[in-house]
Amino acid sequence: MAMSETRILIVDDEDTLRMTLADLLASEEREIVTAASGEEALAYLEDGTFDLLVVDLIMPGIDGLQVIDVAQKLSPQARIIMLTAYGTLDSAIQAMRRGATDYLLKPASAPQIEAAVDRALQQRFEEARRQELIDRIGDAFDELRSKAAAAPRTQPAATRQERFLQSRGIIIDLQKHIVTMQNRGLDLTPTELRLLSTLIAHADQVMSCSELVNQVQNYETDEREARSIIRVYIRRLRKKIEPDATSPGYILNVRGAGYMFSSSEVPAEDRPIGTGLYSDEALDDGSL
Repeated sequence: MAMSETRILIVDDEDTLRMTLADLLASEEREIVTAASGEEALAYLEDGTFDLLVVDLIMPGIDGLQVIDVAQKLSPQARIIMLTAYGTLDSAIQAMRRGATDYLLKPASAPQIEAAVDRALQQRFEEARRQELIDRIGDAFDELRSKAAAAPRTQPAATRQERFLQSRGIIIDLQKHIVTMQNRGLDLTPTELRLLSTLIAHADQVMSCSELVNQVQNYETDEREARSIIRVYIRRLRKKIEPDATSPGYILNVRGAGYMFSSSEVPAEDRPIGTGLYSDEALDDGSL
């Protein structure tokens, strides 16, 4: 596919942002089309195909998710980038699972937008080249063509589904290393992010301190040393996600065993402070 054939549809009900995006992405090799609403976007999709859509998720009338659904039918080869805010990150995940390629959190910088567009178009052109090659050799290698055609369509969906972790209002984007809790961003260190991801991925399962150190830091150690290592990060993480770090309801201690992330709320009366099943003393006293 020649670069002169590149068509980009920008859909956003905010005039300033829509025009800014059009100016930013404009080049001699691209045809930029703008739509001020989901209804206008559907009209353009009915008239012709596009290589890339940049779509605001929240719009009056026909919203971004509905635009995605129609684009999948009318312009299935198009890559789709969603524009969203922390408050709509959950909907952005739905969009990814319904066929969107990527998402950008508002306000996104010009380099972030350009990088996302370049990645999406690169994927689009690579797929087009693969399809062209398949078509050329299809008559001679029917069996090979059918397998190759199926592969690129099945694997990306599985990758998208495994990209996000969600539990009790916490959403983790493992690819972009973005964490939100109740629609607000969390500022976690890389180690804290890996620890939280590991605990949520094994929610309601007790993990020993040595298992956590191995998963988070790729470090083999005995339980006593691991306990002193992991406790520091647990305490820091609790300060960032627990309403009351002295009475944790998300990351719990299990006496003589380790830590676990609770996927359901533990009543305050069942979270004793200082002693008991879920207390820090259960680990501090060396009972492991």
